[in-house]
Amino acid sequence: MPGYSISVGNVELISLNDGEPIRSPFMPFPETTIEQWREFPELLDPEEQIRSRYGTTAVRSGGKLIIVDTGLQAPDGALLTDMERKGVDRNAVDLVVFTHLHPDHVGWNLTDGQPTFPNARYLIPRRDWDHWTQESVASNAPHISSQVLPLAELKIMDLIDDDYHITEELATVSTPGHTPGHVSIVIASQGHRGYILGDVAHTPAQAHYTDWNPIFDVQPETSRSTRHAVLDMLEAEGILVSAGHFPDPGFGHFVRVGDRRQWRGVEIP
Repeated sequence: MPGYSISVGNVELISLNDGEPIRSPFMPFPETTIEQWREFPELLDPEEQIRSRYGTTAVRSGGKLIIVDTGLQAPDGALLTDMERKGVDRNAVDLVVFTHLHPDHVGWNLTDGQPTFPNARYLIPRRDWDHWTQESVASNAPHISSQVLPLAELKIMDLIDDDYHITEELATVSTPGHTPGHVSIVIASQGHRGYILGDVAHTPAQAHYTDWNPIFDVQPETSRSTRHAVLDMLEAEGILVSAGHFPDPGFGHFVRVGDRRQWRGVEIP
């Protein structure tokens, strides 16, 4: 099995995978061209399709086991199997933290109506909760009824505000646009820094084509502005990134090569 674990100071990040769907690049990015995608041959298969990833991250910090986002739970969803294979015990999870409440980030909150992580508190960004629980929004989002609202009924969730300290080494930071309350997670430990990106970006191609917005963005202009600011900062400061939709295991850096910003994945032995 390729490497899947990396450390930021005392914090351990474990890349988890709930599936890797293959799709046309124009499904998420209909305004792009195949010529643009051909600039990234490593992202295209022989049929010029792209492989996405429903990635989540397990984090060990301050004596706690934390899951960031819970995948999709599609019929072929692999998250629980992947966790078991990588030694992440779902019964030992202390906290589940969400970057946002899209269906591919909350899918394994419950399994057969019971909490998938039975001993965990589920932490939800307050502004995303306020958006998704509006009747006009929730009525068109069945995943909210099936995987989010029951957390409140079971009294196992807490709403968190921006700049919430999960542990002494982990804190949320507001990165809105993909959804109104989207957050990323900043890691600072022993002088080292990391960043769990969430859906600020969906593909390494956005390192260069940072203006690209996927169809899933709720607030496209805000998302574009956030993406530019965040990727500029991550590039300038050389911060290690965990990106859930990027190729497995999703760890890497945004770097400048000539006049282009690129994603450089970290190879883990």
